[in-house]
Amino acid sequence: EAHVRSGEITRDPHQIRVLHELERLRLECLAYLDRIDSSAAVNAAPSTNDDEAWSFGRLFSLTPSWSHPVIAADNLSGPSLAPPKGIYLHGGPGCGKTHLMNVFYDSLSSSSSSSSSSPHQQKVHFHKFMLDVHRQMHLAQTVHGIRGSDAVLHHVLTHILQKGRILCFDEFQVTDVADALLLRRLFTGLVDRGAVVVATSNRAPRELYKGGLQRELFVPFVDWLEETLVVVGMWDSEVDYRLVMSGGRGVAGGVSVSGNDSDYDDDDDSNPHGRVHETYFIQRKRNNHQKHHQHDRARQKFDSLFRKLTKDSPIESTVIDVQNRQLFVPHASLECDVAKFSFYDLCGRAKGAADYLAIGERFHTVFVEDVPALTFHETNLARRWITFVDAMYECRVKLVVCAETAPEEMFRVEGEGGREHTDEVFAFERTRSRMEEMRSERYLRKTWVGSITESHG
Repeated sequence: EAHVRSGEITRDPHQIRVLHELERLRLECLAYLDRIDSSAAVNAAPSTNDDEAWSFGRLFSLTPSWSHPVIAADNLSGPSLAPPKGIYLHGGPGCGKTHLMNVFYDSLSSSSSSSSSSPHQQKVHFHKFMLDVHRQMHLAQTVHGIRGSDAVLHHVLTHILQKGRILCFDEFQVTDVADALLLRRLFTGLVDRGAVVVATSNRAPRELYKGGLQRELFVPFVDWLEETLVVVGMWDSEVDYRLVMSGGRGVAGGVSVSGNDSDYDDDDDSNPHGRVHETYFIQRKRNNHQKHHQHDRARQKFDSLFRKLTKDSPIESTVIDVQNRQLFVPHASLECDVAKFSFYDLCGRAKGAADYLAIGERFHTVFVEDVPALTFHETNLARRWITFVDAMYECRVKLVVCAETAPEEMFRVEGEGGREHTDEVFAFERTRSRMEEMRSERYLRKTWVGSITESHG
C-alpha cells in the first residue's frame, strides 16, 4: 500500500488477485522453513503471532512478519514435511508478472531475522538456469568422474539446492528439445527434495513447447506441472506496464529516452525531467523521393552516440570465451566496455543463450546496427533476436539499435501461416514489449549486472 500511496505503482485488481495467492505461499514458505529448522535444532526460534503474520498487507509493504531459518545446504535427502504448493504465473507481456514475483521474493528476505549467511531462496532467469544445469551435468561427468544418469542428476540437484530451496524462475519457456526431455526428472527431483517452485511465463502450461520435436514426451511434465503447482493466469489484464513507463516515441528518426546517466544525455540541461538522448534509431530503406541526408540522419546519430560512449578510445575486434570456444566481437572498446555488432553478426549464424549472456556479462552497452524487418520465412533470425534481447535485459545492458523499422513492425507474418498460431510471433510480442522497456528512464537507471562489474569497480 505504501508503494501505491507514493505513486511508484498503481492499483491493479488483476495483480491484487495474484498477490493473495503469493501471500498464501509466502506464509506457507515461512512456516515450512520454520518447521524444518525446528525439527533439526531444538533451540530453533518459534514463530511470532500468527494473526499478525496473516495480514495480507505485509506482503505488499514488505514488512517483517515472523522469522524463518535457513535450510542446511547439505541436508539434501528431503525433509519429512511436504513443501508448499508453488505457483506458475502466466500472462501477457508487461502485465506485471515479474514485478509480483520480485515482491514475493523480496518479502521473504525482509521477513527473515536469521543472522545466517546461508541462502534459502534464489531468483534466476530460466534461460540462465538451464544453461547452468547443462554445465553442471557436463562437469559431473568430465571433472568429477560421475557415471550414470541418476548419479549425475543427484549432483545437479545438490548444486541447485545449495543456492536456495525456494526457486523463483523468470520467463519460464521451453524451446530446446534437450531441455524438454530433461525437465520432468529435474523438477520432480527438486520438489521431492523439498524445493518450492515459483515461475512466471508468457505461456499457459498447455502452450509450452507447442509444436516442438517429440512433444508427446514433454506432455507428462505439463501434467505434473499442473498437478504440483497452483496455475494462475493474468490474461484479463490489458495493460502493458512496460509501455506505460516507457519514454518518448519516434523523435526525428529515433526514439527518445529520459535518463540520468550523463553518457546517454545530450547537451540540453533545460529539460526538467532529465536530459534526453535517443537509443533506438530508425533508418528506413531509401526510396526515389528520399534525400540522401534524410536517410543518413539516423545512422549519423547512431554512430555519434557510439563515439561518445567509447570516448575516442581504441576500437578493435576481440573474442570472448564461451564454454571452451571463442565468440568473435567485431568492434569493441575494451577500455569502456562497449561493443558494436551488426544484426547478422549476432543472429545470422547459429548462436544461443550462452553466447548472448557472455556478451551481456562482458559489455555494459551493446550497439546493434542494420536490424532488418523480418518475415515469416526468417523465423531462425527472429528466434535468435528474441534470445539476444532476453540476455541483454537479464544483464541490464544498455541496448542501442539502428533498425529499418520500429519494434512493433520488426516481425510480421500476416497472410503467411496465421499470426495467432505461431510461437515466434507470440514470443516476439514479449520481445517488443521488453525493447520498449529498455528505452525507459527506469531501465536506463539500472546498474549493469554483468559478471565483470566488480573487477571494474
